Amino acid sequence: MREAIVLAGGKAERLGDAAQGLPKALVPVAGRPLAAYQLALLRAAGVERVIVSCAAGKGPLFSAALAGLGVDVSPVEEPEPLGRGGGLRHAAAARLEPGDVFALNGDELLDLDLRRLAARHREAGAAATITVTRPASPFGVVELDGDDRVTGFEEAARVPWWVSCGVYVLGEEAIARLPARGDHETSTFPELAAAGRLAALRHDGLWITVNTPKDLRRAEEFLAAHPDWPAA
Repeated sequence: MREAIVLAGGKAERLGDAAQGLPKALVPVAGRPLAAYQLALLRAAGVERVIVSCAAGKGPLFSAALAGLGVDVSPVEEPEPLGRGGGLRHAAAARLEPGDVFALNGDELLDLDLRRLAARHREAGAAATITVTRPASPFGVVELDGDDRVTGFEEAARVPWWVSCGVYVLGEEAIARLPARGDHETSTFPELAAAGRLAALRHDGLWITVNTPKDLRRAEEFLAAHPDWPAA
């Protein structure tokens, strides 16, 4: 796949002053815009052109902030807020070629090998393939035996359920089903799942969604401990 879509319409309202007035995908993390780390993963997977779905009037900001990162950055401004699914549909119309495309949320750090995701999509023959992970519990987990005696505690244990972490491969069938407005994860994906046309790739590695100052600190701490990440 030579093209990808990055959803970058978030306003970073929950980040407050830490956002420095920037769209969330451009908030600096360890001295680089958050979306720059996603572009590095996409470049490592062979992507040459990244379509950035952004709010009206923000295109020049993304073009300037993400220039010189080894991929062609093509901002596509939403004429009005369309929701994530509507933003994907609007951005997909700007592709230069038909076919499968990577799609990512613009506010996350992942150590995902996108080539593995693409291979899983081809193997499954699905309309779309989503990356799923088991997030860490925000609370300490209490371990009990059969008699309800406490046997131990575990901090940051992973929950037993899988959640979508906002990284996909979308084929033409999935793109055609995207809503003009609204969220694809409550419309398109349930429809595809019901038809047996939605596949998944399990991811047990890093997943940080930057929504709050606490999330931003966690991302900063990770990058301080891994100064060469990603290696692309």
